[in-house]
Amino acid sequence: MPKKRIETITAVDGHGLTLHIAEPDQPAKAALVICQEIFGVNGHIKAVVESYAAEGFVAVAPALFDRIGPDIELGYDPDGIARGRELRQQVPWETAMRDVAAAVDWCRATTRNGPIGVIGYCWGGSLAWLAAADLKPAAAVCYYGGQIAQFSDRTPTCPVQMHFGEHDAHIPEADRSAILAAQPSVELHVYDAGHGFNCTERDDFVPDAAKLARERTLEFLNRHLL
Repeated sequence: MPKKRIETITAVDGHGLTLHIAEPDQPAKAALVICQEIFGVNGHIKAVVESYAAEGFVAVAPALFDRIGPDIELGYDPDGIARGRELRQQVPWETAMRDVAAAVDWCRATTRNGPIGVIGYCWGGSLAWLAAADLKPAAAVCYYGGQIAQFSDRTPTCPVQMHFGEHDAHIPEADRSAILAAQPSVELHVYDAGHGFNCTERDDFVPDAAKLARERTLEFLNRHLL
């Protein structure tokens, strides 16, 4: 079973934030930073962190809403969606990236500069793309990042894999095409699914798509981090 713990880390501007950590029983093969959705580091994100620790990674999730308040965990009901969107608007991109950078720095120190990957979901998917450009990880994986298209002119410094639902009402085909046109080296996969298809707690959860995306993610990470 993964070993779970919490630490407080400090961003470059002095902000202290919670880092949710899961470590494998055996020596870790690499480290992963998991970037949350707009629902905080909730039960789903904690389960994702633990699942990657079970695969042999040190996996961590920075609490990106700690700048607003502690222990913010939202559900996927209409109230949670509305609140998550409101909170997301209170955290500018550059501010969120300071906290993601702090988590990456923690991983670098913990692994003695071993390989680090960044994975993000929803809002976190877009943050993972920005991390690929700005934070020099060894690999990045982006699940249904709705703002990636607007940042498609950024230049990644590592291999990037992306996962989208074909029927995602928030991310049209035109956005996916724009990403590929700007970044033809990106490994982009599309599934017969909507937004949030990887999350077991969402109505849009599609088990077959989630399983295939997970297999592709693990193959990609093992290829580029080991």
